[in-house]
Amino acid sequence: MKVVNRTSKVPAYIFSRLEKIKERLGQKGIEILDLGIGDPDIPTPEFILKSMGEAILDPRNHRYPPYIGIDRFRKSVADYYYRKFGVKLDYKKEIAALIGSKEGIAHIFLALADVGDYVLIPDPAYPVYLAGAVIAGCSIYKMKLLEDNGYLPQLDDIDSEVARRAKLLIVNYPNNPTGAAATLDFFKRLIEFGRRNDIVIANDGAYLDISCSGFNTVSLMQVDGASDIAVEFGSLSKSFNMTGWRLGYIVGNREVIEKLMVVKTNFDSGQFSAIQQAGADALNRGDEFVNYINKIYQERRNLVTDLLKNKGLHVYDSKGTFYVWFKVPDGYSSDDFASYLLEKTGVLITPGSAFGSQGEGYCRISLTSSEETLKKAMNKICSIDF
Repeated sequence: MKVVNRTSKVPAYIFSRLEKIKERLGQKGIEILDLGIGDPDIPTPEFILKSMGEAILDPRNHRYPPYIGIDRFRKSVADYYYRKFGVKLDYKKEIAALIGSKEGIAHIFLALADVGDYVLIPDPAYPVYLAGAVIAGCSIYKMKLLEDNGYLPQLDDIDSEVARRAKLLIVNYPNNPTGAAATLDFFKRLIEFGRRNDIVIANDGAYLDISCSGFNTVSLMQVDGASDIAVEFGSLSKSFNMTGWRLGYIVGNREVIEKLMVVKTNFDSGQFSAIQQAGADALNRGDEFVNYINKIYQERRNLVTDLLKNKGLHVYDSKGTFYVWFKVPDGYSSDDFASYLLEKTGVLITPGSAFGSQGEGYCRISLTSSEETLKKAMNKICSIDF
């Protein structure tokens, strides 16, 4: 087969590789305690299941959905933004449904950038940003995220010529993999940077509902005039434990949404209306559930963080997401340490280098396993020398 340059440049998706490692070790009878991927273990709330059960029986939901999403779902997103952030959105023009936010993020590079155009992505970062940019044929400028800077990009350090030519800048707060959170002041400076350089700003807000005790996350859309130049992606996967349901949304600049819809209407036929109906109920009635899972994640975070610190490891003081980000011991690379733990204990964690070169020297632990599993895994880790 002839070489396909576009796909040959895309690195293997880290979680796909981890699945293969798990399968191989499992075939050898080795018990694997998976603290790698962020896939919530707590079931989807019963009221959402009931809503889905009713919606799936309605024959009106069996036909093609509107490409942009059903009105009821988009209205629920608008109500959520007003209730949580005080942000008013026009559900008809400033909101679109997605088949999970991952899909929309991947497609936005095709929607906004031509081959060779610059896009700015963070490092370390959710791997889809790099893959989406590579597949779209973009020129990629990586913004270094460092712990000393709270894992916020230093906008003044971005090459001025790159900024002048760039079409898109994407950030992710609360941040995967680090758990860092943005401030409203940073988002204001980011919007101003976008205005000054005529760059579309996008925030991947998949973890906007997942925060540490006593900390309130902020939305990019809270900045005055953000919709003039910016969009934000959202997901129901993390907030309501609906990862397999594949439902998300984009809000903000109507022109960006229109361009994204050009790609989507040619590439997909929208998300099943019954899932959108259930998603609307999740957004309308799910605040109590979000509070419930945040308390559980906080307990799990305290458990993991305390044990890592007792082993002498440095843990980043994250404010959001359900991840713990920590420095590996001296003398190890990220891959080496993750491999050592897997070999010695059967505990699978994600090396920071999987998220980019700036993730080297760190590893990520997901808190989406039961407290019993986390205790067992952490006791195994703490029982070995490193």
